[in-house]
Amino acid sequence: MNHRDMRKILSLVMLFCGAIYMQAQGSEPLYEKEGDMVKATYYHDNGEIAQVGHLLKGKLHGEWIMYSPAGEKIALGQYVEGIKTGKWFFWKKDKLQEVDYVNNEIVNVVSWNNSEPVAINK
Repeated sequence: MNHRDMRKILSLVMLFCGAIYMQAQGSEPLYEKEGDMVKATYYHDNGEIAQVGHLLKGKLHGEWIMYSPAGEKIALGQYVEGIKTGKWFFWKKDKLQEVDYVNNEIVNVVSWNNSEPVAINK
């Protein structure tokens, strides 16, 4: 193998590594086939995961989790064929909001303060 061939191979390896690095940095979402669904992972510009969930026939479906750029969980909820449904949870600093959805519409909201103690009766 001559010097030119080595340079071509090295250039291809660097290009491949650069593509992987860019994907990890948030330039492109990652889609993985899982049975009849597709697992979707979206990234913040800093490379941290922004959202993880599944798609069914091109629509959001099942559990979705959202994260801040610092990697903290900020939302958790369920979709059924693209429609928000059931209990969703939203975290912001020391507060937690529980939001109930029916057919993509909010029907109830409860706010919790995480700094307040919770009493458990035995």
